[in-house]
Order: sequence, then C-alpha cells, then structure tokens
Amino acid sequence: MDTPVKFIVGDIMSEDEFFRFCQMNDTLSFERDSEGNIILMSPAGSLSDNLSSKILIALGIWLDQHDNPGMIFGSSAGFTLPNGAVRSPDVAWINSKSWDALSEAEQERFAPICPDFVVEVRSKTDSIIYLQNKMQEYMANGCRLGWLIDKYVGKVYVYEPGNPIIEHSGLDIQLSGEPVFPGFKLDLAKIA
Repeated sequence: MDTPVKFIVGDIMSEDEFFRFCQMNDTLSFERDSEGNIILMSPAGSLSDNLSSKILIALGIWLDQHDNPGMIFGSSAGFTLPNGAVRSPDVAWINSKSWDALSEAEQERFAPICPDFVVEVRSKTDSIIYLQNKMQEYMANGCRLGWLIDKYVGKVYVYEPGNPIIEHSGLDIQLSGEPVFPGFKLDLAKIA
C-alpha cells in the first residue's frame, strides 16, 4: 500500500493559483492538504473506479426517483474544505440549499464547501490509513455521512460526526443512507 506523493511546499499558493496549477497540469490529479502541501494522486484502479461509478449511478437514480434536490459529483470534482484542504472524494453529494448559496464563480472552481456525503473506494495501491484520515477530515469539516469501502480486504467503514466509526466485515451488506438520504439503501453485494 502506497502513500500518495506529497510535495512539501507549505502555503505558497493561493486558491486561485492552486486552481490554475491544476488546470495547467490537467493530465494529473492533485489534492492539497490543510497546510498547503500538494498531493499527487495516482489514477484509480479500474475495479475501484467501476465500484465508485456504480455507487454514483445508484445514488443518482435514487435521488431522481425521490425528487431529492442536490448536486452529485464524481472523483474529478474538487472541494475546498473549511480547513483549507482541497479534496476530491470518489463520490460526493451536496444539498441544494448549500450549493445554491455559492456564487457561480465558486461553483466553477474547487467549491468552498464540504460535501454532506462522501464515498472513498480504496484502490489496491491506496494506503488505508491515508483514506481513514481523509474520512476523519471530511467529518471534522462538516460532512454528515461517509462510506470508506475497501473491497480488497472486504471491509466497509461508516462515518458520522459524533458517532463511533462502524466497521463492517464483508461486502455482502446493505449500506444505509440515513440520516442524509432517508430510505436509501445500497446493496453493496450486488455491485461490488
């Protein structure tokens, strides 16, 4: 398991400069930690990305069928969290009220908002510790529900702020969207 490559640069780039840096290097994928250091992200493995895509599709269909307003995003969207980190979860959702409060200029860049819901799917080369730390960071910055799925060891971690992390062994489970998506259940066994 590899830890992503981190360039220790400190806080030398403004939000605009980091956005332009990412646009100029659009064949690469970057995140930025809360200290301003740049993290080079490796492409997701095909199996991991397939699972992320299936989750995004299942949630998107459910949201449309239940007239649940909000914006759903894949892994190419970046968000500037309140702590200054710029993160790109594999799947993210933001409620309409929060999204609509952003200006169009903010929506076009790394939106300055923490998603209400995030999913991270571990690729074979990802460090589980790194991903667990990202999930804790999402929760500390306002996320209300997060799923970390590690299909390689068959574990799923469910995060909610203020609650202990729930660890499931095995992928033959139904994940609940509560409290963010009342009534939504994802049958992970069918798609993993």
